[in-house]
Amino acid sequence: MTLARTFQIGGLRCHTLEGGLQRLDGGAMFGIVPRTLWMKRVPPDELNRIPLAMRCLLVEHPDGLVLIDTALGNKEEARFLDIYGVENQGLEGATQLEDALASVGFLPTDIRWVINTHLHFDHAGGNTFRDPDGGVALTFPRARYVVQKGELDFASHTNERTAASYLAPNFATVPFTLLDGEAEVLPGLRCMPTPGHVPYHQSILVESGGERACFLADLVPTSAHLPLPWIMGYDLEPLVTLESKRRLYARAEREGWLLLFEHDPVVAGGRLGRDGKGFGLVDPLNVG
Repeated sequence: MTLARTFQIGGLRCHTLEGGLQRLDGGAMFGIVPRTLWMKRVPPDELNRIPLAMRCLLVEHPDGLVLIDTALGNKEEARFLDIYGVENQGLEGATQLEDALASVGFLPTDIRWVINTHLHFDHAGGNTFRDPDGGVALTFPRARYVVQKGELDFASHTNERTAASYLAPNFATVPFTLLDGEAEVLPGLRCMPTPGHVPYHQSILVESGGERACFLADLVPTSAHLPLPWIMGYDLEPLVTLESKRRLYARAEREGWLLLFEHDPVVAGGRLGRDGKGFGLVDPLNVG
């Protein structure tokens, strides 16, 4: 399996890093979309689950290496891994994410910035790791961790609907730098609020030399979710997601963005194109 895919955005060298796989219920992943439609794009297994990547993005920036999202990490027990069909064990590092990072020549100690799109376990679980003695420590000890202030507050005050996705060891002891809305964290790296999946979800825009790539995270988790109404049942505010997608697509189409998918197991990215009355993908960037 190819653990990383390297590409260039202007003067910035970027790498998609494969942080492992999980398997979630297909019906939950596609919300109100009928099974007869979504299964043609993503065939489910015998448990009605579909495979989902846990892809992260590494940007070689002049101000230091930037890692966007951190996959699942190594802190969960066997029952959790079985329920979610997780495959992320590392051959050499703590998880496959560390192996992917090593495949492009870097170690966790080389990372200077970690940006979380949000704090769900499959996006922020790798913020920390469990050591052999059972303690929890920062996976990237020399990095500045960044997240939206509202997202940290939201993750810290869960209810019956949100508690299963926000696991405190992934964020409670992390010394975050907090953002309040849209912000340029570094020149050419912009955090853009894209609410709907959760209220303070953000997507990350990488800009250099007139070229742009956007790490969509859970706004559009896979290429199969490109149609505007194809929205996850996991989204807390699906109609807000719809409008976030509509706004982002308008600019992405106009400016020719490369869109990067966090959860598509086959297609890492591509550019937005018209598919009849809706949207499709052109110039796909495949894994492998």
